Amino acid sequence: MKSGSKAEFTGGEVAKPGPAEPAPLLEPPPAVADWPRWGITHTQYSADNSSAEVQDQARGILGRVPMLQNQHIMGWGVNNPEPSPGQYNLRDLNRRLKFMASSRAIPIITLCCAPDWMKGGKAGRTDWTKNHTVAPNPEHFDDYAKLAVKIAKQYPTVKHFMVWNEFKGFWNPSTNRWDAEGYTELYNKIYDALKKVNPEIQIGGPYVPIESTSRQSPSELSGTYGTIDQRALDAIEYWIEHKKGADFIVVDGATMTTDKGNIPDDFAATAKFSAITNWLREKAGDLPVWWAEWYVEPDDSGWTEAKRTAVQAATLMEFAKSGVTTALYWNPQSKDAGACNGCLWDSGNGVEMPMAGLLSGFTKWFPAGVPIEQVQSSDPKVRVLAQARQVVMVNTGDAAVTATVDGKQVTLKPYEIKWSSRGAS
Repeated sequence: MKSGSKAEFTGGEVAKPGPAEPAPLLEPPPAVADWPRWGITHTQYSADNSSAEVQDQARGILGRVPMLQNQHIMGWGVNNPEPSPGQYNLRDLNRRLKFMASSRAIPIITLCCAPDWMKGGKAGRTDWTKNHTVAPNPEHFDDYAKLAVKIAKQYPTVKHFMVWNEFKGFWNPSTNRWDAEGYTELYNKIYDALKKVNPEIQIGGPYVPIESTSRQSPSELSGTYGTIDQRALDAIEYWIEHKKGADFIVVDGATMTTDKGNIPDDFAATAKFSAITNWLREKAGDLPVWWAEWYVEPDDSGWTEAKRTAVQAATLMEFAKSGVTTALYWNPQSKDAGACNGCLWDSGNGVEMPMAGLLSGFTKWFPAGVPIEQVQSSDPKVRVLAQARQVVMVNTGDAAVTATVDGKQVTLKPYEIKWSSRGAS
């Protein structure tokens, strides 16, 4: 579900594999009163391989309120971690984890993707055109679990691991459904291996992409946002029933249907996230619900940055209200300056962009443990989320609106997001 070119899936700047290096000197994660709930996933281009000016700016943006930061072990800016059996190349991963630590991250690692030799390729070679679409062969599931152990031991301050990414390589074309059996076998081997390293390590799956359509079709979950693909729900239920254990359940998805974009409109489509979250909480019991990725903007939408950020604000409100424990923003940083929609900072000079302030505000005021309070808005175009000390509002319309929110009259410009203190400071 990630948009962009194939470059998003390639490795870092290191062209040739090298010997293993010592783990970076990471500080323990900062102490926080509650799990921060919000964070980002680093993608192909991030601050660690930018200029010193951009790195400093990005550290300030990400570190002013400590948030979650996630990195994959292969691809998305990081080279092949084990080009040949037992020969490790962790330089890119070390560099990115060092940057995460320097920006006060609570670190997360996604165990994806797999070295070529684990999926039918040649040892010592990396074919990036297939990296993100091929799963390890079953005979190499144990080898991948060993790689996960190597990563866990290399970075002992990382206590949260997501297993794989969007069921890549686990689609069975002959049955026209997800290979939940194969994925769960891999997941269970990784789960057992990491718990032996440290029982405190938190592990979650299945990281299934959940799609929807505007057409009516057999599904146990549907609404004004469309009909959820039952095959994804079946895969999740199989994993729930057959997993060895889990510390959280993780999925990803988009508001857009596969055939008509956002329905019934761009803002109302965000109800899909609450519907899926509520379904997951019902099926998975007390497992915390994580969204590893989410997307709200159709291709070639022509949205302004103001509308883009407003729809994202409405999405974060849905996550908070439905009890999501963790939501990671897929950070679409680009290589070129001034050409990145929804980025956190300008790639050329590090100047902050609107989405960064939105994530920082939600991280500060709406961590996972904070009670949500009911606040009324006199105009339905103004969506509201509140806790005892703060309220955030977003105008979902393309015209200015004046409304009474939480007993106060406010005026918001088109797609404006506004924060307001309430109660004791």
